[in-house]
Amino acid sequence: MQYGKMVVVVMPAYNAASTLKKTWDEVMAQGVVDLAVVVDDGSRDETVAIARTLPNTVVHVHPKNRGYGGNQKSCYRIALDAGADIVIMVHPDYQYTPLLIPAMSSMIANGLYDCVLGSRILGGRALAGGMPIWKYISNRVLTAAENALIGAKVSEYHTGYRAFSRRLLEKVDTSRNSEDFVFDNQMLAQIVWHGFTIAEVSCPTKYFPEASSINFSRSVKYGLGCLGVGLSFRLAKAGLVSSALFPR
Repeated sequence: MQYGKMVVVVMPAYNAASTLKKTWDEVMAQGVVDLAVVVDDGSRDETVAIARTLPNTVVHVHPKNRGYGGNQKSCYRIALDAGADIVIMVHPDYQYTPLLIPAMSSMIANGLYDCVLGSRILGGRALAGGMPIWKYISNRVLTAAENALIGAKVSEYHTGYRAFSRRLLEKVDTSRNSEDFVFDNQMLAQIVWHGFTIAEVSCPTKYFPEASSINFSRSVKYGLGCLGVGLSFRLAKAGLVSSALFPR
């Protein structure tokens, strides 16, 4: 709870048995989280069994893998149904430190922002933290292109560490968004479309074997999808196309 507002952390999980409990422990140690939501996306390990041992945690299981975007759709729906005023997504693979939860949630709780991102690029330590050089370069190129197309000034569109206000989640309709990784990009573009301001805090970068990642071929597909989102945004803004994601 912060400023009288209920804080819910959502964890989109897939084969996260080795890191889920460690992440959850640190999330709850921050002292501001009222509830955790773990949505398992058809894991083949002990993720669900471990999640069900955690107190103050709602566990939802997808019988079949829906994808990262489909997982998030369930996360936000369950968090809102539980009464969340602030929803923070923390990956249960421990790639993003939960230590930033109080700072991110307070920026929303005090009414300054409706969206806060944990950026791996701010602070200039991404490469030192282990981000592969090809990921870093593609991150910077895609972000520059998306800023130009969308008209925002965000340091990176590709972080999975995000905090949202209830007002934003009720306004932005993600039901027609991708079930895959490009969901993240679509959602940020929709946030800009609806006039919400995006804030960022510097987040340390951590790469290790258990941290989730996508391979090169899926990264290429994701990159093309991101550019497609930016182009659709630009054309919809100019009134040249109609878009379910960016309604007039």
